[in-house]
Amino acid sequence: MAGLIKREDIDEVRSRTDIKEVVDGYVTLRSAGIGSFKGLCPFHDERSPSFHIRPQVGTFHCFGCGESGDVISFIQKMDHTTFSETVERLAARIGFELHYEDGGTGPNRQEVGRRQRLLDAHKVAEEFFQAQLLTEEAATGRQYLSDRAFDRAACEHFGVGYAPRGWDPLLKHMRHKGFHDEELKLTGMFSEGNRGIYDRFRGRLIWPIRDLTGATIGFGARKLYEDDQGPKYLNTPETQLYKKSQVLYGVDLAKREITKNRQLIVVEGYTDVMACHLSGLGTAVATCGTAFGADHIKIARRLLQDDGTGGEVVYTFDGDAAGQKAALRAFNEDQSFIAQTYVAVEPTGADPCELRQHRGPEAVRELIASKRPLFEFAIRAGLKKFNLDTVEGRVQALRASAPIVAAIRDSAMRPAYSRELAGWLGMDMEDVNRAVGAAAKRSREAGASGQQHAGHDRGSRPAGDARPPGREQRGQPQNRAPGYGPDAGHFGSGAVPETAEPAFERPDLRDPVTRMERESLEVVLQQPGLLSAEQWQAFYAARFLAPVHAAVHDAVRAAGAAGATPAQWVESIRQEVPEPLRSFVSELAVNPLPANSEDGLTKYCQGIMNRLFDLQITHQKADRIGQLQRMDPVADPEGYQRINRELMELELRRRALRQD
Repeated sequence: MAGLIKREDIDEVRSRTDIKEVVDGYVTLRSAGIGSFKGLCPFHDERSPSFHIRPQVGTFHCFGCGESGDVISFIQKMDHTTFSETVERLAARIGFELHYEDGGTGPNRQEVGRRQRLLDAHKVAEEFFQAQLLTEEAATGRQYLSDRAFDRAACEHFGVGYAPRGWDPLLKHMRHKGFHDEELKLTGMFSEGNRGIYDRFRGRLIWPIRDLTGATIGFGARKLYEDDQGPKYLNTPETQLYKKSQVLYGVDLAKREITKNRQLIVVEGYTDVMACHLSGLGTAVATCGTAFGADHIKIARRLLQDDGTGGEVVYTFDGDAAGQKAALRAFNEDQSFIAQTYVAVEPTGADPCELRQHRGPEAVRELIASKRPLFEFAIRAGLKKFNLDTVEGRVQALRASAPIVAAIRDSAMRPAYSRELAGWLGMDMEDVNRAVGAAAKRSREAGASGQQHAGHDRGSRPAGDARPPGREQRGQPQNRAPGYGPDAGHFGSGAVPETAEPAFERPDLRDPVTRMERESLEVVLQQPGLLSAEQWQAFYAARFLAPVHAAVHDAVRAAGAAGATPAQWVESIRQEVPEPLRSFVSELAVNPLPANSEDGLTKYCQGIMNRLFDLQITHQKADRIGQLQRMDPVADPEGYQRINRELMELELRRRALRQD
């Protein structure tokens, strides 16, 4: 019987797991200072990186949407797993044996989390298919691949395999490996009939479809034999693992190149991805039986670091009507990108695989090099729908094209395409400008109306779901969290809380004392090992004026008194503060400290703590001076002298700190 996982084991898993390695499987990270990394947030759509992690303290935080936590909560939020399932997955990842309360043994092989069990099944099946490609029966499949110039090394690189023609070769293999029919039904690799389940893929070439982490979550199968009555391509159906609207074939192999080159090439098939990669275009991916949609764009934007500093998306389509329709559908999603979007059309209808097969890798590279801006393609394709030899046709074409020109983000490009459109239509430039301006005005009005509705919606968000204001501010110091100022609002949502949970004003960091308080808390959360015993004693005795800082200071003292270990440190403090402040604790734990070397980091931290203690000395001196003013030195000469000595000692301590 499974029991609760022991607390010490949870802490051990948390401390042993590198949060950066885990997050790297979902988010493209780049350095944000000593020991800090950032990327586009996986929990909300954003254009500039607000998602930060600090591996040393095992914490993540997004300054845009407020999501925060440790490696366990990150996996829970990304994969929708329970706490126990997540800890068990992470423990298996590092080879750590968990122990359970009340004599529990934890899940046995049959009780392992469903997701991990499905992943295991896909791994076994992938290995089976790859081995079958080398058998005598698979000769037709190998010939198909050879005819398209894919050798054995290429097939191994992409994991290509073969599904035997029988009804149950894979089924027998999976049963032999210890999988039961009820769980195999959930994989999508089997169909069900009157006599039970049987292999879904039979007599076909197989491509493993993997997620960003490289885990196989589904398969694509290509028909080889004429007597196969099924579709040309057959994919895994929707399962717990496989969601076709969220899957990009080849993304596991392409993600590093996409980030490095700031380019994403979208092709239509598995062999097209192979052809591109083998032609030196390692940024190619393909959708799996569906159009390139909003969920795909979210993945692409995170990989591209789509933050307005460059990058491009290139769609490849055939030159026929279907290809043009697909390109126009892609144009409708174009505004989701900041990166420049292009379309590369092959007039003969050849796909990248055929180009490489018949004309070599150079032809594939030439296709991508011939790319045209997607909005130009969209305008020209739209013009073909109208009879431009008539006045009515030209006016209708202008009305259809003006919104496309108005939507061009580059203000320098917009008038240039207005001139191009005037030339293509043979119309007066003034008429075109007027139409484009009217289209832009309608777009702005529609956007303003949407914002008004969104404003009403925001008021009903639950506490903790609102994003900190002020994300659009620029030029803030690196160690200052955005959205802090006299008008920055409260923690949590703008709605009036229904509970008695205290409300905390966001402190004004323009005040030097308040700013110093925050910076000292950042040091204590991020670099607790740099403080000496004397400094810890002085920190615990310090007085914090901003209520939110005082609440975190109290939580630090409580966590320290409870004996929190380094692995528990930040999470223990998060649990000690009121719930609305937990995200704020994560902010403090990941906010980059302004240092570019280990020595500089040490000096910065010591300097911040010395400033804090200097402030505390100032408070103590003020108290002592007040006492002196209230005393009669004649009536109590010893007390008067004692306080003067204390003042002198405090001043000596202050001077020593300033010399440091």
